[in-house]
Amino acid sequence: MTPATIVPAIVAITTAANAAIQGGAGEATQRGSAYLALGDSYTIGEGVDEADRWPMQLARRLREAGIVLDDPRIIATTGWTTDELSAALDAVEPLGSDWALVSLLIGVNNQYRGRPVDDYVPEFAALLDRAIAYARGEAGRVLVLSIPDWGVTPFALAGSFDPEVIAEALDAYNAAAAQVCAERGVAFVDITPVSRERGAEPEMLVEDALHPSAAMYAEWTARALPVARRLLSEPRTDTRTEARNE
Repeated sequence: MTPATIVPAIVAITTAANAAIQGGAGEATQRGSAYLALGDSYTIGEGVDEADRWPMQLARRLREAGIVLDDPRIIATTGWTTDELSAALDAVEPLGSDWALVSLLIGVNNQYRGRPVDDYVPEFAALLDRAIAYARGEAGRVLVLSIPDWGVTPFALAGSFDPEVIAEALDAYNAAAAQVCAERGVAFVDITPVSRERGAEPEMLVEDALHPSAAMYAEWTARALPVARRLLSEPRTDTRTEARNE
């Protein structure tokens, strides 16, 4: 989602995917401390410095808590929908299957473009299954954040957008995503309430009056941190070895 235009679907997706990869190792088999962050403008941090993106903040806070985790490899671009993220992942494979942590935040652009939640669910589910596979098949190493409510922002209020319609649509999207996560045993962190409570505050937004600032990302990080700490503190199960022995 951008203030001026909507990114066209799957335009030069290979180039966009390669440009969207930020940080981390490039080998097919990743180190045990590697973190993969997947998403859209909220993950790439439209309008903020690299260090202020929420996945960067989360990795930093986890290290401060004594958990070894690399800065994330980020695959995200402003405007991406679920299908565009999926196509981008296709373009940059292989990504390996030994990531210590994988985060996923995707769907706002599906809603922004008016796509029905029934179309979002299978695409989100496919991305979540893919994220689990990247984490050695362990659902307990995947973290999903809910979609924030951009309808409270000055950008939305100044345009021809109905905040109640946006809120209702995003509630449906998030409820569906939470259900998919529950079915797979994936942690779901609800950052939507704080986005509604503080999303209209100038200090919580970047210059475009739409995308979150470092301060808002810090709020999201604070909510994701205890969940991520718990996930990363639990022993890993080598599901690949188990599968070979069956």
